[in-house]
Amino acid sequence: MKRYALLAVFLLAVVGGGLLVGTTNLPGPWYQALEKPAFTPPNWLFAPAWTTLYVLIAVAGWRVWSQEGASSSFSVWLLQICLNFAWSPVVFTLHNLALGLGIIVVMFVCILVFLKRQWHADRLAALCFLPYAAWVAFAGYLNAGLLVLN
Repeated sequence: MKRYALLAVFLLAVVGGGLLVGTTNLPGPWYQALEKPAFTPPNWLFAPAWTTLYVLIAVAGWRVWSQEGASSSFSVWLLQICLNFAWSPVVFTLHNLALGLGIIVVMFVCILVFLKRQWHADRLAALCFLPYAAWVAFAGYLNAGLLVLN
């Protein structure tokens, strides 16, 4: 039971943290006025996509913490979630697309490192990060497109 209580903590921290960051750093009129790159999804898609990803990110972090504790793999997981939570304030509040792109690039590298480390150690944790890697790669394309077009 203690193990699943820890899962609840991870879910609350990651999903709750994402919700807090998202609701306090809204895109607003500045973002709406930007020229968007091709294939920019509709705004309504971001909340369900990120909620799903945050659940997967939390499960991966919980699995690594449960098996390894404060390991180097968990440090990579922690770094990527800090970068993830930093992106919205940097882009939507500070309006800094270049720094936002830098954050995404480092975050994507962290995701790839996590995937490499966990692929053999805990395949399920790694699999939880595959959709996240794809979405962050796409987010990088969108961020870069916004930077070039604006």
